[in-house]
Amino acid sequence: MIRTLLIALLLVLGGCKSQWPADADPALWVVRDADTTIYLFGTVHMLRPGMTWFDDGVRKAFDASDELVLELVMPPEAEMQALVAELGTTPGRPTLPEQLPPAAAARFRAALVEMGMAPDALDHAEPWLAATLLSSAPLRKLGYDDKDGAEQVLSAAAAQAGKPVIGLETARQQLGYFDTLPLPAQRALLVRTLEELPKAGEQIDAMVAAWSKGDPDALGALMNEDLDRSPELAQALLVNRNRNWAGWIQGRMEKPGTVFVAVGAGHLAGGASVQAELAKRGLKAERVAE
Repeated sequence: MIRTLLIALLLVLGGCKSQWPADADPALWVVRDADTTIYLFGTVHMLRPGMTWFDDGVRKAFDASDELVLELVMPPEAEMQALVAELGTTPGRPTLPEQLPPAAAARFRAALVEMGMAPDALDHAEPWLAATLLSSAPLRKLGYDDKDGAEQVLSAAAAQAGKPVIGLETARQQLGYFDTLPLPAQRALLVRTLEELPKAGEQIDAMVAAWSKGDPDALGALMNEDLDRSPELAQALLVNRNRNWAGWIQGRMEKPGTVFVAVGAGHLAGGASVQAELAKRGLKAERVAE
């Protein structure tokens, strides 16, 4: 996808192992009143094994929480595959390469072959789905996997501790943000993805370094490089969702307890962050010291 924007929004972050320390200290915030505490933690959906981040202040906050809140609780694999097939493919439309400029179509075919797929494997895919698959491919080649991502680690810890886990969104909602983008915006997204694939490693390294150092300003700056170029995407995947989540947090503050909210780190960075939306509602998110 737009390499720095979509990887940040989906927070599929990674990079060469030598570029970041084994002991990461990602950022953590807290919103509290007299009887409610809500922690805000920025996640990475895919990581290599060996990075230590679930310790110190993050672990302490998690252990103190009554429940875990994620962007979504993944449905069973069969259900997810059916949903992707429903929303991510459109039979009867011209093939995806036919919808692209010739140079982009050639790059698209070549990229699929490099991934080990047939060159026509995604002919009937929506452009957003093809962009998503292409965007994650470099990470998998570098050894990154969902099972090492923050959500998996947190979910496993919650299950072991008997903490309930809820989602802010459903899988249909999340895929729907892409699926409802106008086709010209989806095609532009795919073309830009193809153009920027050769730079994937360098850009991903910079983003994971910012996350591991707990530097949301640096992460926000990387995201802002593309926000102005992609207003529809930014509105759908970042601004609207951050606004919705801030509203959920505001409502949850009316109920006593301690909650650990873990969402993609890109949502907690930049001028349109969840924290900024909370401030508009009179709620202050304070950075938690390690």
